[in-house]
Amino acid sequence: MVAVLIDGKSVAGKVTEHVRRAVGRLKEKGVEPYLATVLVGNDEASATYVRNKHRACEQVGIKTINHHLPEDYSTNQLIELVTMLNEDRRVHGILVQLPLPKHINQFLITSMIKPSKDVDCLTPFNIGLLAYDVAKLLPCTPAGIVELMKQYRIDPAGKHVVIINRGVLVGKPLSIMLLHMDATVTVCHSKTTNLKERCREADILITAVGDRSKFVLSKDMVKDGTVVIDVGIDRVNGRLVGDADEGVMEKASYITPVPGGVGPMTVAMLLRNTVIAAALNEGIDLAELDG
Repeated sequence: MVAVLIDGKSVAGKVTEHVRRAVGRLKEKGVEPYLATVLVGNDEASATYVRNKHRACEQVGIKTINHHLPEDYSTNQLIELVTMLNEDRRVHGILVQLPLPKHINQFLITSMIKPSKDVDCLTPFNIGLLAYDVAKLLPCTPAGIVELMKQYRIDPAGKHVVIINRGVLVGKPLSIMLLHMDATVTVCHSKTTNLKERCREADILITAVGDRSKFVLSKDMVKDGTVVIDVGIDRVNGRLVGDADEGVMEKASYITPVPGGVGPMTVAMLLRNTVIAAALNEGIDLAELDG
């Protein structure tokens, strides 16, 4: 068996084209979608992610501004900035690039974002809506994974899904979304003592560690026919790689490549969320943007 590669670039392209048309409809109504990003410090990976997000926004006609702040910016200073962005009626979406420097209270900052502008779905309010399955703004990476599964007709209902990640960006929200889709979900993490056994039980295995020095998904950890969604990203010998070893392709039925799998979908879902946030903040029915 050789796994079918799940083409994230292609699916992201379809989502992006839909967003481009929605942006056009918003502009016909006099609304220019506007995303504000906040980057604290000089982490190269974070800076690259922010640049990529701005470039993608530009390509579909979404206006952006980046607030690049020094490493020693305080929690109180950041609260003032987020409050200002909340009150700025021109701004429809706010994205605080994570992780923040350790001296900043990350929970407090993300909690301060106005829920209708929370394009990363990090506020307690929006996570609550997600738990009740009524959220309009969905977390970008989990939403991208779910969209890939839908496009490739991978139905998690009744399946055992194993997620290797318990973070607020991927593992926790994704587990909620998959439960709503009638999957049986196991969430694993660094303290899971029987990780290999849990992985072998998976019908769908989603791994999001992103550090090859700590974890590599090898083919002996995967049963035949498993769907593998690789969210991890690391650089080894100058090459971008995911969590999964190349040998996993011999046993998986479907697998996302790194790069070109989940990554493009995360950005595409951010674009979608920014358009949704623009509609929410301007009192426009989302149905008016379809078609």
